[in-house]
Amino acid sequence: MGLNDPQWGKRRGNAGPPDLEEIMRTFNQKINEIFGRKGGDGGDEGGAGGGHDKHGSGGIIIILVLLLVAWVGSGFYIIDEGQRGVVLRFGKHVDTTFPGLRWHLPYPVEKVETVNISRVRTVEIGYRTNVRNKVLKESLMLTDDENIVDIQFAAQYILRNPEDFLFTNREPEAAVLQVAETAIRQVIGKSKMDFVLYEGREQVAARTTELMQEILDRYKIGILINRVTMQNAQPPEQVQAAFDDAVKAGQDRERQRNEGQAYANDVIPRARGSASRLLEEAQGYKQRVMATAEGDASRFDQVLVEYAKAPDVTRDRMYIDTVQQVLSNTSKILIDQEGGNNLLYLPLDKLIQTESGKSKPTANMKPLPQVQDYSTDATLRSRESFRSREREIR
Repeated sequence: MGLNDPQWGKRRGNAGPPDLEEIMRTFNQKINEIFGRKGGDGGDEGGAGGGHDKHGSGGIIIILVLLLVAWVGSGFYIIDEGQRGVVLRFGKHVDTTFPGLRWHLPYPVEKVETVNISRVRTVEIGYRTNVRNKVLKESLMLTDDENIVDIQFAAQYILRNPEDFLFTNREPEAAVLQVAETAIRQVIGKSKMDFVLYEGREQVAARTTELMQEILDRYKIGILINRVTMQNAQPPEQVQAAFDDAVKAGQDRERQRNEGQAYANDVIPRARGSASRLLEEAQGYKQRVMATAEGDASRFDQVLVEYAKAPDVTRDRMYIDTVQQVLSNTSKILIDQEGGNNLLYLPLDKLIQTESGKSKPTANMKPLPQVQDYSTDATLRSRESFRSREREIR
């Protein structure tokens, strides 16, 4: 049975498609009822057929008008706050619309792609979702001092230019990932390991942000980097124990250095004080010696003047002063007898040492046997002879 067979779909048991003429006739009748028209029932079969053609043409026009209105109305669209509408005409960018109610030529002439420029997007380097889910090919990096560090960080960005983001690069989000990895590797490669792990995290993040923005601007991706956050920075797990030992050794070295510095801070000022004191004493000694020498020279000049006037008297006076000065500093006594050639010698220094060297015996000490002290006897005899001579002189 062909599709043009008038009995198609009317036979029982044949589940074919519905009759299109019947559907169109029913639709036209409803349209005529809406617009106040009624279909004619009288007339011959030819007249009925002519009325049907007239009403069918009017319904098609109305349908076309409704479709045109619906097609034109489909061009209206709304852009929310924080978004931009990129209008494409046959695939070419022609306009960028701002928030509000807008209209464009309906599809397929133009279409609109809505881009959210306020949403903060995040790209993760070295991990995915959680820092425990590491991506070693991204996280392991080489430092300037030839050490390997394991770094996970995240870069947050927003869209600054929707046109560049959509049309300049084929996969902008993948490009951001590659740029972030390139920037962090360059910064880490120029830094020391201790700087990256401890005191330099903020500097590394700031430098990475600047470098990423420079590269993205050069590529014209239309992205603005908000911030780079260091999630984790540590040595690789395989060498963690050795690194901990190295850190402890470094701490011990720092502690010993501080102790040495404290000791130096204590000793050096005292040494400098002693040196300053010695310099002052030497300067004083110098001034004293110079003053003494100048005084002796001046006294000698004065003595020389007096000596020129009376040589004998000055000579005797100098002799007496010299002898007095010498004998005043000794514990020995020399006595010159008048009219005699014998010189009496009294060893007072020996006598003083003998008296001071005697000690009292203790209870445990036994007395020593009596020994005659000839030196004492000689001293006594000398004293007696001196006294006898003194009586003779008187």
